[in-house]
Amino acid sequence: MNKRASRAAASGSKTPRRPHGNGALSARDLVRIAKEVLHIEAEGLLTLMERVDESFARAVEWIYASTGRVIVTGVGKSGIVGRKIVATLSSTGTPALFLHPVEAMHGDLGMVRSEDIVLALSNSGETDEINFILPSLRAIGTKIVAFTGNLQSTLARHSDLAIFTGVPREACPFGLAPTASSTAMLAMGDALAVALIKKRDFTVGDFRRYHPGGQLGQRLQTHVMEVMRRGDDIPMVPADCPLPQAIRVMSQKGLGAVLVVDERRKLMGILTDGDLRRALERHTSLVDLQVRQVMSPNPKAVEPDRKVGEAIEIMEKHLVTVLPVLDASRGIVGILHLHDLLGKGQIRFSH
Repeated sequence: MNKRASRAAASGSKTPRRPHGNGALSARDLVRIAKEVLHIEAEGLLTLMERVDESFARAVEWIYASTGRVIVTGVGKSGIVGRKIVATLSSTGTPALFLHPVEAMHGDLGMVRSEDIVLALSNSGETDEINFILPSLRAIGTKIVAFTGNLQSTLARHSDLAIFTGVPREACPFGLAPTASSTAMLAMGDALAVALIKKRDFTVGDFRRYHPGGQLGQRLQTHVMEVMRRGDDIPMVPADCPLPQAIRVMSQKGLGAVLVVDERRKLMGILTDGDLRRALERHTSLVDLQVRQVMSPNPKAVEPDRKVGEAIEIMEKHLVTVLPVLDASRGIVGILHLHDLLGKGQIRFSH
């Protein structure tokens, strides 16, 4: 007996054993496996996209018109997906909560009201715990919407509306562990939430109201003056500037726009990539043009004491990515780019 074995025997412990499995898989093999899984899951989503129909639109209309909440229920992986759907709906203006079907059997059905809409998740549609509570839900009077991969299942047949979330195959090599199917169900939940965002005309301001904490909440509450670019970082040219020179300034500053100012540094207009494209459609050459001939006059702007969330709302409403920051006399004090506000660039706080 060697020394290591002797020490293990003396201490009463067992010699550590190597884990079972295929230790011969190389890094290349593991990368290949990852790509296969992603391919299968993407395949499932693309297939699902072709199956979206009027039942999805009807579910959105029901939830939009409802005075109650969305009660999401599911077991196992579907339950985990359900909790994520609840979180997304709740944070985007649709009141939602998760109801575990086993707990529902033992009294939690008391939280369901007739004005609520139940979203039941089951890939097979034959989950006993969910199907067991369907008669009770019907007795309460709530509408039942199913996310399922089997439109002939018990769940689908006993729901008011069934939305297909099936996939051709699972990424699991045995076809047993929910992988592509749970991804598809999760994606359909996201589609439901985003459709409701559009239907409700949910704004950045509304989002900020539900997210007062965290990095995003802090960013949206920050004042424009704390994140705007200022001084030499502001791309500015006079209205009589030759267009080729203005384009060089635009490229140097990297914002895709330059502000056009008068002799007192008051804002006259803005020159953007879009303005240049439109100019190319109208003129055979840009060499002899001045900025005033192609700029957009009176661009949208924001005051320095406004919140970042308000600036994003202006950008979203008017479909722009750059905002001049002006003082009370329309003097330029800064400039904002959407990427700075959303975090692609480093957010610069003054404190």
